Amino acid sequence: MLDAARQDRWGDMMRAALAGDAPAYQLLLGDLAVALRGTVRALMARAGRGNADVEDVVQEALLAVHLKRGTWDPAKPFAPWVNAIVRYKVIDTLRRQKIRIYDQVEDIAEAIPAPTTDESAAGDVERLLVHLDARQQRIVRAASIEGRSMAEIAARAGIVEGTVY
Repeated sequence: MLDAARQDRWGDMMRAALAGDAPAYQLLLGDLAVALRGTVRALMARAGRGNADVEDVVQEALLAVHLKRGTWDPAKPFAPWVNAIVRYKVIDTLRRQKIRIYDQVEDIAEAIPAPTTDESAAGDVERLLVHLDARQQRIVRAASIEGRSMAEIAARAGIVEGTVY
């Protein structure tokens, strides 16, 4: 569903948002809305439904992200947390429509992949980093590989936190 770089960027944006960075939060919600539309559309299609409810499910998922943002653990990946919200919102919508989904719940759960923790992900990051300039490489390594906060990266680089992205 979601590529690792995007997932990492979303996690970084949510961390910044939780620290009070309103523009980062606005950008995060916009990115999520675009990505979730495709995911919800695919999940609803797998359940034999059309596009009529896609926007409603996306809006419910975004509202849930907003209302429950304080429950996300910044030390954990962001995408699995969002994926769980989306999956449950799709299931809730299908249940409200009294659609038998008991056989389809597993299909829906499989449509949202679990996060990868294999060693090849680090190699993928390193392969992609060569396309960035040295400053961008340092920022990506610090955030994605070393797990540093945006504030810490900005302080080390001597730049404003909002320009780290």
